[in-house]
Amino acid sequence: MRADAKKNYEHILAVANVVIAEHGVDASLRDIARRAGVGLGTLYRHFPTREALLEALLRASFDEFTTKARILETASSPDDALVSWLREVVEFTSNYQGVVDVMMAAKEDPESALHASCITMRTAGTKLLARAQAEGLARIDMDGDDLFSLAAALAWLSNQPSSAPRADHLFSIIASAILTNRAGSDFRA
Repeated sequence: MRADAKKNYEHILAVANVVIAEHGVDASLRDIARRAGVGLGTLYRHFPTREALLEALLRASFDEFTTKARILETASSPDDALVSWLREVVEFTSNYQGVVDVMMAAKEDPESALHASCITMRTAGTKLLARAQAEGLARIDMDGDDLFSLAAALAWLSNQPSSAPRADHLFSIIASAILTNRAGSDFRA
């Protein structure tokens, strides 16, 4: 990629991050291009679809969650590792209104630009869950898909005006339901 094209790409992503955080995943692509100071054609050359833009925007963070899971596998107790990773995923996904719907759809659609990133992130969480299950610290009747769905549900609830003030409490309830050895009050941020 030419230096000016790379600069445009990175600038569009930075602006898209701000606009999507403000207006959600359905933010106007025209507004993103305008605020980035580029034409709509330039935006579409870099990101032919909204999903391609979201994939580029979210991929780095999803990769960080995968890396974080690998570190937590050896650096923390299995239950603390699982809860820490889950909390970070929920907090991140709740920052982008509407991203939960996109992630849940992408997880099921192998043709989706976000599919691979979502599967990689789900796999990272699954490993943390399996480690906690192997130690007898997490319920054994759930799997990585359940964990991914619970993270999505918690993030969605965080974006609902009536639930947002209780988001931490709701997280604690879910975390204590996943783990076999801790009460909900152990998970407050």
